[in-house]
Amino acid sequence: MPVPRKAAHAVVVGSGIGGLTAAVALRQHGWRVTVLERAASLEPVGAGIGLAPNSQRALDVIGLGDEIRGLAAWQGPGGMRNPAGRWLSRTDSAAAAERFGGPLVLVHRATLIDRIARRLPEGTVRTGCPGELADAGTAGGRPARVTTPDGDIEADLVIGADGIHSAVRRALFPAHPGPAYSGMTTWRVVVPAPEQPFEPHETWGPGSLWGTQPLKDGRIYAYAAATAPQGGKAADGEKAELLRRFGDWHDPVPGIIAAAAPESVLRNDVHHMIRPLPAYHRGRTALLGDAAHAMAPTLGQGGNQAIEDAIVLAHHTATGLDLGAGLAAYSAERQPRTAAIVRKSAQIARLMSLSGAPAVAVRDALMSTVSRLGPGLVLRTFDGIADWQPPRRTYAAGAQDAHAEPGAHEERPARR
Repeated sequence: MPVPRKAAHAVVVGSGIGGLTAAVALRQHGWRVTVLERAASLEPVGAGIGLAPNSQRALDVIGLGDEIRGLAAWQGPGGMRNPAGRWLSRTDSAAAAERFGGPLVLVHRATLIDRIARRLPEGTVRTGCPGELADAGTAGGRPARVTTPDGDIEADLVIGADGIHSAVRRALFPAHPGPAYSGMTTWRVVVPAPEQPFEPHETWGPGSLWGTQPLKDGRIYAYAAATAPQGGKAADGEKAELLRRFGDWHDPVPGIIAAAAPESVLRNDVHHMIRPLPAYHRGRTALLGDAAHAMAPTLGQGGNQAIEDAIVLAHHTATGLDLGAGLAAYSAERQPRTAAIVRKSAQIARLMSLSGAPAVAVRDALMSTVSRLGPGLVLRTFDGIADWQPPRRTYAAGAQDAHAEPGAHEERPARR
């Protein structure tokens, strides 16, 4: 049944990138929105995030795409190297932008969170306020219910954007095993730019990788990954661990590690959901981002897919439309795409995890051969991912939203 406009209240559990994007997009589609955040502030956990052209087009829908494109810092050549510094494959920022309709933009997560949150009215996000799904509701009748320290909230729609260990997911699908350890741990750090210029790169070694990417503000975002036992921590600190693992790799890697403040090095085990959920909704409750489809970071698509989720969910649940049909359409559209990206990310993670000398030599030779045949072959890894386009409203849907706030549905044309 359609959701009456005056009663349309959505509660978003979690104020990460996906949750905040969903809040903005839902408001533009006529919803009243409350965002519940367990943490005391919106300070994000993490360092940098790469926004590919697919998520930039999604952000176009809420009027943020060009602002994010303006933060692009990678200009010119880059590619993949081995620990000694030899280039295994080469590509160029212009070639990537031409193929997929936009640049790769590396931003600090705090910057992205701030840019999205600015589009929400004061009071929309309630920090220090965890939300627990008490009742998923029924699409055709009973409202959903969320329990908070300040009392219960009834909602026409609840969105679980509460991350990889989502309590909302467990409430909806208690029999699902949830995410599993991928065998990989990661480190992330942001440091001042080194004195010597460098070309952006990702370097693959035996069972490990390192990436060095520029940010628009002049700093450097560096990330590393390696196969490791789950739950491991270095007794002498994670900076010391980076030095042991990567300190003899090519420049600028040793200098970046040296420049890192020990307390700024973030270490996190990587979990992913190889077994997909049967759907991304039940009743009046939907999941998005890591809560729905946690993936390895090897394609850099975790945050990008959360942004896509938010835009597609808002598209299918605009007030005045049938909520049950809209949530079913959201699941049907997002589940196959994200499950495929989870699998592809896991395949690349397995390739990265090769550690034996013969296997690493074959892997490096294959990368070099593909690069020599043409940089376009390397970029094909992202075909079907970075070229995604957001859904379009039909004329009828636009007419149903005719009473929305002025400018709420002004969308920029997707870049091709």
